Amino acid sequence: MTAFVPAARVSRIKISPTTAAAARVRELKAAGHDIVDMTIGEPDFDTPDHVRAAAHAAIDRGETKYTAVNGTPALRHAILADFERRLGLEYTENEICVGGGAKQILFLH
Repeated sequence: MTAFVPAARVSRIKISPTTAAAARVRELKAAGHDIVDMTIGEPDFDTPDHVRAAAHAAIDRGETKYTAVNGTPALRHAILADFERRLGLEYTENEICVGGGAKQILFLH
């Protein structure tokens, strides 16, 4: 069997600056430094119980495959209803985007 040799362009892939900064923050915190982490944007609270329950129910229904990049229609409609209920804001489905994080959304849209 021959050894895997990646394409030359793979060597040009660099770590994201925010990911590198987040790793450094973790190192400094582990060393006992008091750091205010403003890198990745990870929430500072646990996932709410109703969200966990909904995720478990979706798994139980077999909803475990990739969805459209912009989320499912049901998710987008739920977000629109939440905006209207909590904030009194009305948007159309084409005025919102769903993603795994801000970097993904900015890159894709």
